[in-house]
Amino acid sequence: MPAATRGTEKKIEALRDKIRHHEYRYYVLDDPEISDAEFDQLMIELQKIESEHPNLITPDSPTQRVGGKPREGFVKAPHSSPMLSLDNTYNEDELRNWERRVHELNGREDIDYVCELKLDGMSLALHYENGKLVRGITRGDGTIGEDVTLNVRTVRSIPLSIPLDKLKKAGIPASFEVRGEMLMPIAAFRKMNEEREQKGLSVFANPRNATAGTVRQLEPSITAQRRLDYFTYALLKDGRNHFDRHWETLNALDAAGFKVNRTRKLASTFDQIWTFIEQEEPKRETLPYEIDGIVIKVDRRTLQQELGYTGKAPRWAIAYKYAARGGITGIEDILVQVGRTGKLTPVAALKPVPIGGTTVSRATLHNLDEIDRLGVKIGDWVEVERGGDVIPKVTRVIEDKDHPRGHKSFHMPERCPVCGGHVVRTEGEADHRCVNANCPAKLRETILHFASRGVMNIDGLGDALVTQLTDRKLVKNVADIYKLTKEDLFSLERMGDKSAQNVLDEIESSKKLPLERVIYGLGIRFVGERTAQFLAEHFGSMDALMKASEEELQEVNEVGPRIAQSIVEFFQEPKNRALVEQLQLLGLRLTGTRKQRGTKLAGKTFVLTGTLTHFTRDEAKKMIEDAGGRVSGSVSKKTDFVVAGDDAGSKLDKAKELGVKVIGEKEMREMLD
Repeated sequence: MPAATRGTEKKIEALRDKIRHHEYRYYVLDDPEISDAEFDQLMIELQKIESEHPNLITPDSPTQRVGGKPREGFVKAPHSSPMLSLDNTYNEDELRNWERRVHELNGREDIDYVCELKLDGMSLALHYENGKLVRGITRGDGTIGEDVTLNVRTVRSIPLSIPLDKLKKAGIPASFEVRGEMLMPIAAFRKMNEEREQKGLSVFANPRNATAGTVRQLEPSITAQRRLDYFTYALLKDGRNHFDRHWETLNALDAAGFKVNRTRKLASTFDQIWTFIEQEEPKRETLPYEIDGIVIKVDRRTLQQELGYTGKAPRWAIAYKYAARGGITGIEDILVQVGRTGKLTPVAALKPVPIGGTTVSRATLHNLDEIDRLGVKIGDWVEVERGGDVIPKVTRVIEDKDHPRGHKSFHMPERCPVCGGHVVRTEGEADHRCVNANCPAKLRETILHFASRGVMNIDGLGDALVTQLTDRKLVKNVADIYKLTKEDLFSLERMGDKSAQNVLDEIESSKKLPLERVIYGLGIRFVGERTAQFLAEHFGSMDALMKASEEELQEVNEVGPRIAQSIVEFFQEPKNRALVEQLQLLGLRLTGTRKQRGTKLAGKTFVLTGTLTHFTRDEAKKMIEDAGGRVSGSVSKKTDFVVAGDDAGSKLDKAKELGVKVIGEKEMREMLD
């Protein structure tokens, strides 16, 4: 190996070690030594060197956490030994009986126990060979799980590799298995749900469900966007526990660089166990993640083997489940909140009730379907539960002689309580929504969408600036963006002459963008970039689109009844029609060129894979769409044709597996001709 290459290799490895150190400080210890910006610079430097020397890239490099093609399914994988669930106890007497049985079954008086927090996530096994992560497997049915290695690699608190000398020092063999709990921190859960709601997507009920949904994403880059965390609690070699004591296992995992929950206790009596349980329960409210109890395990492995297992759970371990955080109170009224996407949520105004150390006076009722399911009326007495993951919710109505029923039914308003705009409910959906694009409740998100890169591309009009503009009421709808002056921008924080002029120039440039961008920018529900393009081509003007009936709209490629209904409802709102008139007066392009797409490939779905000889992917996609076809990114039973070029990958394998017809570039051209 040339000296220069050896020098580069040493430089790269030193940089990787530095990055791994800071990943460990940030994601495992929660104690960063450098700023995010400084960390980003280290990653950029490593990416630059690796791009110049691709032959030196290794699978365990910090740059390779997200890589490979999206998966089209998960492969089943067996566990080295069963991953069993634990039996539960719910009160002190049940736990005492378990502890008494442990003594009776092995005849010993001196037994040590390890008490740990029962993390509310999903169990996951990780396999390492020669210190490198090679496989991640979900619990599944306890015997066979799913291989989710690509997604596991994106979790920053999971080391991709561990130096062999570090493992040796911790007493861990070079090849081993760890088991632990994958979870989503509450802050990450809330942020993800907010983003999903803004996009009109369904939200996850709790962090546990969100974790499971994220780990089973077929696209690893999506998993990487949602910050998951992983705490280890077991270490195995060839399916058997490596250390004789569980307490020793936890300390060794910690020393090797894994994230191990620091809230744990070694106990030798029941009283010590119970004290730990009682002292940790009130702390649930302040933890950054969800727990639902305490796990108690016999410390010594030899005693665990003596105690053995029941049909489905070990006799040497038990879970003590904390009581649900709930209370009973009366509903004084049902109010309506309007969210950032215009969704109307009924909220119960409660007689204040203490739950889990906090006084609760509001609880969500989710939607009208949930109110009907529960049979809730104003004046009812209800049970309310509170978790750290979501706001308090009503779980059931109480009906007995001490809790008489209410008599006033709730009706969802026909007009938005914030702006007075029309409220609609799309057939087949549970939610009611305000369709006024200017509604103050969703104004900030509407403007951010309108100004974003793929829409009107107004660079500089980002989160901080939009917040100031809406808070100071300088912008009350998207049309007001085009009325801003330099003086308006000067009045805002951190806005100088050059910055203000740049923003104004960007706003002026956006007026030249085509009709489909403006349609997309209005934020009509279900109308994305592709649908907006089809609408612009079909109708040729905003005026024609506004006048179109549901039947006329359904003549447009890929516009079905639900999208057509949403468009009609949007333009039936006078405030939205007035907004369009303002945009026209302000100089935006609301006319385009009508384009009739062909029908030769109408109703046919194509998937492109591999490298085409005569066309780029975008060119081939445009040709198929111009002929009335549709191009999808993944293969399914609904796919009609897979166009396979050179070096076709997993999509070709999937097509063969499903019996989807595979054609080459020549056949595609013949179909188009």
